[in-house]
Amino acid sequence: MAPTMSDVQLTAAGDGAFEEVRLLDAYDEENSDKLNDNLRRIQVRVSGMTCASCSNSVEQALMGINGVFKASVALLQNKADVIFDPNLVKDEEIKIAIEDAGFKAEVLEEPSASCTSQHGTVLGQFTIGGMTCAACVNSVEGILRKLPGVRKAVVALATSLGEVEYDPSIISKDDIVNAVEDAGFEASFAQSSEQDKIVLGVVGVSAEMDTQLLEGILSKLHGVKQFYFDRISRELEVVFDPEVLGSRSLVDGIEGGSGGKFKLLVKNPYTRIASGDLEESSSMFRLFTASLSLSVPLFLMRVVCPHIPLLYALLLWQCGPFLMGDWLKWALVTVVQFVIGKRFYVAAGRALRNGSTNMDVLVAVGTTACYVYSVYALLYGAISGFWSPTYFETSAMLITFVLLGKYLETLAKGKTSDAIKKLVELTPAAATLLVKDKGGRVIGQREIDALLIQPGDILRVLPGAKVPVDGVVVWGSSHVNESIVTGESVPVLKEVNSAVIGGTINLHGSLHIQATKVGSNAVLSQIISLVETAQMSKAPIQKFADYIASIFVPTVVTLSLFTFLGWYVAGLLGGYPEEWLPENGNYFVFALMFAISVVVIACPCALGLATPTAVMVATGVGASNGVLIKGGDALERAQKIKYVIFDKTGTLTQGKATVTTVKVFTEMNRGELLTLVASAEASSEHPLAKAILEYSRHFHFFDEPFDTKESQSNSEQDKFSGWLHDVSDFSALPGKGVQCFIKGKWILVGNRKLITENGITIPSNVERFVVEMEESARTGILVARDSAIVGAIGIADPLKREAAVVVEGLLKMGVKPVMVTGDNWRTARAVAKEVGIHDVRAEVLPAGKAEVIRSFQKGGNVVAMVGDGINDSPALAAADIGMAIGAGTDIAIEAAEYVLMRSNLEDVITAIDLSRKTFSRIRWNYVFAMAYNVIAIPVAAGVFFPLTKLKLPPWVAGACMAMSSVSVVCSSLLLKRYKKPRLTAILEITVE
Repeated sequence: MAPTMSDVQLTAAGDGAFEEVRLLDAYDEENSDKLNDNLRRIQVRVSGMTCASCSNSVEQALMGINGVFKASVALLQNKADVIFDPNLVKDEEIKIAIEDAGFKAEVLEEPSASCTSQHGTVLGQFTIGGMTCAACVNSVEGILRKLPGVRKAVVALATSLGEVEYDPSIISKDDIVNAVEDAGFEASFAQSSEQDKIVLGVVGVSAEMDTQLLEGILSKLHGVKQFYFDRISRELEVVFDPEVLGSRSLVDGIEGGSGGKFKLLVKNPYTRIASGDLEESSSMFRLFTASLSLSVPLFLMRVVCPHIPLLYALLLWQCGPFLMGDWLKWALVTVVQFVIGKRFYVAAGRALRNGSTNMDVLVAVGTTACYVYSVYALLYGAISGFWSPTYFETSAMLITFVLLGKYLETLAKGKTSDAIKKLVELTPAAATLLVKDKGGRVIGQREIDALLIQPGDILRVLPGAKVPVDGVVVWGSSHVNESIVTGESVPVLKEVNSAVIGGTINLHGSLHIQATKVGSNAVLSQIISLVETAQMSKAPIQKFADYIASIFVPTVVTLSLFTFLGWYVAGLLGGYPEEWLPENGNYFVFALMFAISVVVIACPCALGLATPTAVMVATGVGASNGVLIKGGDALERAQKIKYVIFDKTGTLTQGKATVTTVKVFTEMNRGELLTLVASAEASSEHPLAKAILEYSRHFHFFDEPFDTKESQSNSEQDKFSGWLHDVSDFSALPGKGVQCFIKGKWILVGNRKLITENGITIPSNVERFVVEMEESARTGILVARDSAIVGAIGIADPLKREAAVVVEGLLKMGVKPVMVTGDNWRTARAVAKEVGIHDVRAEVLPAGKAEVIRSFQKGGNVVAMVGDGINDSPALAAADIGMAIGAGTDIAIEAAEYVLMRSNLEDVITAIDLSRKTFSRIRWNYVFAMAYNVIAIPVAAGVFFPLTKLKLPPWVAGACMAMSSVSVVCSSLLLKRYKKPRLTAILEITVE
């Protein structure tokens, strides 16, 4: 095991709403289309593409195949994404078409909608150092994807992380690390999805006997498959059977077996990743200060010493063939150039070896040219007696300014990941475990590591403490601050059976909670994973920037060469006067300085940072405001939203339906009708059914409050048992209601459609009653027994208080709101009128909502769907932007691009507003990234020198190059000041 491996607890994947969010999923979905049933999608690896014309050739070859619906080619990823009709064309024909176009092709495994790894594969994260620009990212990704056993690989520059899905039976994590390091980059393993491995720090091992004791304990523990103890790092890696041995049992077994001699520590798996930026920043600061300390004397010798006679005389002292000053300059710059600046040569060589070019190539070329020429000038002067000016100071200053820029860049980049760091800090370190006897009585308590909590544990949470894990309250009452998860500042009351979220803060009373979801299944861990994934994702706009960056360096080198030749040849031909030349200079030196300035000023780093830094900050800001964003792709599309489709129940309304009216139309009394209806609805999961059940129970037992401790421990089903009729042949009909048999009678409970489709006539008095309810925004439920209407129930679902204001705010933003519901037209119109929505689609079945969305997408309109994230998954998936609105885990994260953690429609405004401001910032970033080049390259090349005598010395060019990256990152950091619009300000929004 590598000593650099972090202490990490690897837990099994569960069923949490966030568990399936991974970087590779965002990678797969960059060009995803919502396919209908008769189309299929495959991805093809294409080798041999070198430029945009190559990718265009592949696309044209694919689109020329009969049956191919759509084809897009990613040059930088060497992949083609093809959507086709499998009845008309086969995979092999697609491969042959690409090969006929002159390229190599390999059909990859079909992308799966499931986010879990394929059988036998592991999803691992690796920290990768030494990357400086988009070209480096492309190189590392290319290296990883070519490794045998690697299925997918994505690398992010902004976070210095790579995510690799690989087959451990073919390639190990160490092989992956070695492959990256062989290419000249730094790499180390961070964590993986393996479910039966844990890494622990061991305290107490000081001698060989201790090591033998530890190995003996592990050998005797039932369920341990294999283990490895690193004596240097004191880290213990254990592979165990989770069905036999739990992580806490493993730790307890080792500590107990040692008689308390050993103490095991489990660290948060994100701690090491979050601290990587600090290490990089510290390393860059050391290099910068070392370079600066050697460059300052050079500056003093050139500027200050000539005014101090004694020092200047010392510098002019002849020492061998050179002056003392020349010897000092040469010595100092050599250290800067080849010791401190070694990283530029290593990185440049790495890039060239991998067939790419980057910033390091430009720096290495520019500084080497200055250094080599200066050494040549010294040697030539010693031989010929003709002393030309040297540019040692230029070389040293260039390296110093570049290192300063990289240092400031690492500081700024570190700030962009503050969201993850803050979330990691919220993770509790320890928890109080209540120990119970077989009868369930508490007999003691003990402190345990929060990462060792297991489902089913009963934990005590004192006032002011963090809730250690997701769970359910089993004793006590208190208010909990959930703002760190939901963004909601108002404390939430927690009583018995209330769900709590790990990392939130218990404010007042003491609570006992039972752990339900731990480790990677916990909401906080899933939010961290989601934010991290989003920050590592690439927006489509970045593809163009990556392409520009990939051809930028060769273009600049070529431009520099032409600049040199132009000035040098012009000088030889008498194209400009000799007085333009520097003292003791010549045409060669004059032209060389212009060429070096061009090389140095033009750097693609800022271009590569323009999008990812803004996306990182935006996702962090969104998370702190309760808006979780799946990635840069979602941000880019959200700023173009034209229509927002709202579900009604639980989205525009509070989702807490209550019965307001019960009407009986036969000799049956009200209690009998409610018992009949409650019996029929008891098996339904619909919100209206739950409202009817609760109302019926209260009607029958209102004088027996459901508040006793004994009743609180009962299940939901127990609440209604004992007084309901037995039901047979129950059937739920989506969009209509339910039907069943009770005591031999055929019972129907639902809307008009259900009643009329079964041949039952609705009397006029019943129709009038239902119409009256619907016109007052209530839903009318009809009850039929056999072939006659026996009663009707009116149900109201109050609107959310902010619904009308949000709808008006969307209109002010130029976004058209639409309501789609399965409810009847009268109720739908009444609700829509109350909130101000003019476009309503009613009586739409859940599966039909997707068709409504597609109708709005015609003409290229970007459509967002806002739903409760449970039964609206098909619609969320069909929309260009799915916004799942809900709290905690009750959201369909796999279908939505935005997760609105609060049940508050204001977050729809926030999501769109944040997206627009983010891409406005990205556009400014590209201005900052390109302005230095567009404006400064002509100046550096001397275009204006004949008219203005304006030159850009190489060291000034280096300063401009360094500041371009810093300007971009600092521009992105301004997004941290984002404040979501207040309700009072929403109505003042105007269309830009």
